[in-house]
Amino acid sequence: MTRPKDLDPSSNPRAFLGSELRHARERAGLSQEALGAPLFVSGTFIGQLEAGTRRMHLEYARHFDDTLGTEDFFTRNCGALAKSKYPDHFAEAAEAEAEATAIREYAPLLIPGLLQTPAYAQAVFSDGRPTATDAEIDELVAARLDRTHLLDDPTKPLFWAVLDEAVLRRKVGGSAVMAEALHHIAGLGRKRRVIVQVLTFAVGGHMAMGGSLKLMFFEDAAPLAYLEGFRTGRLEDDPASVAQYELAYDLLGASALSPRESLALIESVAEDYAHEEHQP
Repeated sequence: MTRPKDLDPSSNPRAFLGSELRHARERAGLSQEALGAPLFVSGTFIGQLEAGTRRMHLEYARHFDDTLGTEDFFTRNCGALAKSKYPDHFAEAAEAEAEATAIREYAPLLIPGLLQTPAYAQAVFSDGRPTATDAEIDELVAARLDRTHLLDDPTKPLFWAVLDEAVLRRKVGGSAVMAEALHHIAGLGRKRRVIVQVLTFAVGGHMAMGGSLKLMFFEDAAPLAYLEGFRTGRLEDDPASVAQYELAYDLLGASALSPRESLALIESVAEDYAHEEHQP
């Protein structure tokens, strides 16, 4: 059973709400499984709510208030925490990402958000939302760049990315943008802040050809997997399913170039883009 630690409410309101849920549940003498059963959610999910790695939705909050005798405490407070600067399909994943101690991400088409430069992010959103206003694009870019500050800490979270070779070859934003973006990734790798591998085209078929995959690990909660498609995404917390995604990621890493070889390839492609930009 998940046993989350007490957290400072001023530092993380969602974690504070989760801590209050744990105290109320234990006071009522209920297990995580018993509290979650009427909502058709697992005890693992309740543990993730208590650890602050999952968002508390309104229907859950109402059930907790009714079951735990907390009047309208959870209903009142979860509404304020529901607001997010991220798209609806990604908001909960972004919140979980911020609490993770380790993140492993397979990127089949685009540079992962945590590794993007401002120019690359601008190009991604401008190309992907051709009818959006400049203000809307700027807001999306700002939210994405805000996520990159997770890597400002020199050690946490541990970030390990496997990039499909298509990520390097797809010229998002033009040669100059790609040169800068790939040099940025290589720089983080050379500083040993991130681990990056490249899955080359030569590998052929593999277990994760269906789309991107992000695995998030936490100190006091079970791991989560995030699967993303075209403007859609979902978090997966079923332990058996997450174990399968972990296996897929491990196989991708085993098939990819080593981190050293990968950095050399990334830097080589970046130089190719830089030379291309300066061609008359």
